[in-house]
Amino acid sequence: MELSQIDIESENKLIVKQYRALLRSIKRTLTSQDRKKIREAFDLSLNAHKNMRRKSGEPYILHPLAVAQICTEEIGLGVTSVISALLHDTVEDTDITLELIKLKFGEKVMRIIDGLTKISGVFDQPDRSAQAENFKKMLLTLGDDVRVILIKLADRLHNMRTLDSMSGKSQLKIASETAYVYGPLAHRLGLYAIKTELEDLSTKYLESDRYNFVKKKLNETKSQRNKYIKQFIEPLVEDIDHAGLSYEIKGRPKSIHSILTKMNKQNIPFEEVYDLFAIRIIVDSPFELEKSDCWKVYSVVTDHYMPNPDRLRDWVSTPKANGYESLHTTVMGPKGRWVEVQIRSKRMDEIAEKGFAAHWKYKDNAQAADNGLENWLLKVREILENPDANALEFLDDFKLALYTDEIFVFTPKGDLKKLPMDATILDFAFEIHSDLGLRCIGAKLNNKLVPINHKLSNGDQVEILTSAKQNPNEDWMQFLVTAKAKAKVRDYFKQLRLSSASMGKEMLERKFKNAKLPFTSEALQALTRYFKLKAVTDLYYLIATDKIDRTKIDIAEILLMEAAKSTEVPVQLKHKNTKTLANDAVVLGENEQDLPYAFSVCCNPIPGDEIFGFVTVGEGVKIHRTNCSNALSLMSNYGYRIIKAKWADDSFNKGKAFLTSIKVSGIDSVGIVSIITDIISKQLKINMRSISISSNEGMFEGSVFLEVHDTQQLENIMTAIKAASPLISVSRVDLN
Repeated sequence: MELSQIDIESENKLIVKQYRALLRSIKRTLTSQDRKKIREAFDLSLNAHKNMRRKSGEPYILHPLAVAQICTEEIGLGVTSVISALLHDTVEDTDITLELIKLKFGEKVMRIIDGLTKISGVFDQPDRSAQAENFKKMLLTLGDDVRVILIKLADRLHNMRTLDSMSGKSQLKIASETAYVYGPLAHRLGLYAIKTELEDLSTKYLESDRYNFVKKKLNETKSQRNKYIKQFIEPLVEDIDHAGLSYEIKGRPKSIHSILTKMNKQNIPFEEVYDLFAIRIIVDSPFELEKSDCWKVYSVVTDHYMPNPDRLRDWVSTPKANGYESLHTTVMGPKGRWVEVQIRSKRMDEIAEKGFAAHWKYKDNAQAADNGLENWLLKVREILENPDANALEFLDDFKLALYTDEIFVFTPKGDLKKLPMDATILDFAFEIHSDLGLRCIGAKLNNKLVPINHKLSNGDQVEILTSAKQNPNEDWMQFLVTAKAKAKVRDYFKQLRLSSASMGKEMLERKFKNAKLPFTSEALQALTRYFKLKAVTDLYYLIATDKIDRTKIDIAEILLMEAAKSTEVPVQLKHKNTKTLANDAVVLGENEQDLPYAFSVCCNPIPGDEIFGFVTVGEGVKIHRTNCSNALSLMSNYGYRIIKAKWADDSFNKGKAFLTSIKVSGIDSVGIVSIITDIISKQLKINMRSISISSNEGMFEGSVFLEVHDTQQLENIMTAIKAASPLISVSRVDLN
């Protein structure tokens, strides 16, 4: 459809308005040279994208303008980043080359755009190992210039803010990628405001019903919360004023994602989430007085409200590795409610909101402030540059490390080491040196002997003990926490495995020779399939270590069996619950394709759940809930195998039974089991497949397997059980 002259004029006005807003958002005085370069980048991007439109129908140029504005306004980046953000899609989507960018804007901008172009394909690979390799490359560019990742996060944030115009399948894929990697990455870089928004927006698309439920509840209780915050703040104001401090107090609402996480973790309804907000007190103090002023405010708060001694977090004296500095305490407020209070300086608040980018602004008066990022990047590069590092293992380790809380541990000489929560003696040994880790037999912890798997606590002083006779054990992987330690142990066993595999290959080759059979790759693949192994090297290794008795392997017989299998018609695998399901329960794909499917046993969806289809190898389509524990990983790593799924019309599913499970727990008392079974079987006439309940120290816990028609019926069951006794807590759980 062609645009009228009026439409073109209004679009041009909008573009000019956005461009001016971008210039105003830059937090520094622009020189005439800066303005000229930004204008050149804008004109080049405008011309390159002139015939392109976004899915929403708006001119494409509005996207790079918005990304550049997020970089300046919400992250605090400067002119180089603005130019790079304006041009970030040109090399990938248009005829603009890196050489042209280098010629016009210099080497630095060219390198950033090259990094951004490489990142763009990270999740578009057809298999997970290719994605993981790309992810490694992406992190290597982060070491060269952290602005690559910061601009990418700004790009992802704008895409998430405008995700409504995308198809349902694209929404699920992009939202899961965001929750899987980009949210944790923003957290690790200290971009708390962006991390929170990315998490909330991901939840909006992955769990839309629950997201909207919490959003509605928050709006309903807003005036009540504001009234309570005002009541809490009132007695503090006079004393902080009296201390002569310049400050600001505000109530910060808890994010929807955090509320849902708490509801899931603690198995509680919205009404029982009491910390829906935190009080933040920001003091405007010179750098040298920040710590003392924060403690002055802490003193005022605890004079009025009783603190919980277990909930004091001092990140003012020892900042987090991502640069976060703040003093957190939880106090008993009016009406007997616990309230979290965060105390920080203006500088600390800006760093908390904008992450490491804000450190550059304060570098002159806080030289060591951004060492955390340098140290973290150093660790990332150390793992990446290991030539034998397995990309998939690295991705999993890195993902786990992104959100980890920290502890502070000391060497015998008093040097401070930061480690993730739950780190062990062995993690500490690898942190100091790889050889120390490989030979570690234990440690003196605060002058007391402890084993290698002992978990460390804040403030521990550790002296590692070693032995030349010590060799790594595969059981070490069960308690190691740091990615560095895991990578080193894996590497050790990989080398050991390779040398053993070489010996196993020679043994197998001799066996083939004795059997007068050709030693071919086809024959080796057949043996590998027979023993259900992933690779031929695994076969060699198991033979070398006598885990497969080579004397009893009848190669000829195995090869005949495997050859026969390969000519047979594949057997269609049946799902455990096929008898209770019908092929018309779910509609698949945009065009409502007639494909074989089964319900995944990891989450067992029932009508009313939000669902998606995952194309498996050899087992048709598996139907998962969008909030399934495996959903994020599947959607972000195998997006190309996701298909749209929805429940068929109510009339098709009427009367069908779907298996689901609930967890019941609470204070043990006479007749608890009878109450539960009476409600399910007698009152609600629901078929109960099984029930198992155990009691321990006055508490009981159990699970009930039920056949229900939909989520509404399941909700009715849980509501009825809760209403029957205040001693019982009930929630839906996955079946496996």
